[in-house]
Amino acid sequence: MDDVVVARIGKAHGLKGEVTVQLHTDSPEQRFVPGETFETEPASRGPLTLRSARVHNGIHLLAFDEAPDRTGAEGLRGIKLLAEADDLDEDDAWYEEDLLGFDVVVAGEKVGVVKALESREVQDLLVVDGVEGYDILVPFVEEIVPEIDEDARVVVVTPPPGLLDLARPDAPDAPDDSAALEATDPAEAN
Repeated sequence: MDDVVVARIGKAHGLKGEVTVQLHTDSPEQRFVPGETFETEPASRGPLTLRSARVHNGIHLLAFDEAPDRTGAEGLRGIKLLAEADDLDEDDAWYEEDLLGFDVVVAGEKVGVVKALESREVQDLLVVDGVEGYDILVPFVEEIVPEIDEDARVVVVTPPPGLLDLARPDAPDAPDDSAALEATDPAEAN
């Protein structure tokens, strides 16, 4: 079985070795059970044995036997926790590594390539490297991403009007940097 990323360790929390985590699983209660051992990426930083798991103000906090205090916890930042993909039944789950490099298509036209999947509290976001040179954020929900063709390596997107234009540099709400550039012109400083 292949290992998949189930969490990415964030910053230290408190003095007792807890860390925040960015979840990449739909089943944190089943994945993060004290005593569970996780392989890591990079592999040289693990394995890590889970000492405790809790949710505080909507943030998942984990502590590991290998990091008993804040100093140890700070050294874990950025490490990815791995688990076997088939450990739990997550039939509709997609992992970032499954989607990287997939073409993103709207109405048959390629608009970009998946470059990341960001886990957010409310919903995940596909980060698309747009063909026009800027990133597009697409809510990863069935209404907007109705189809993923693994064989063709294509993600079909049906965005609501204006969604793909939100990050466009020339969008009406985009900040105008020309005034800032003019104000910092060295010739005007004298």
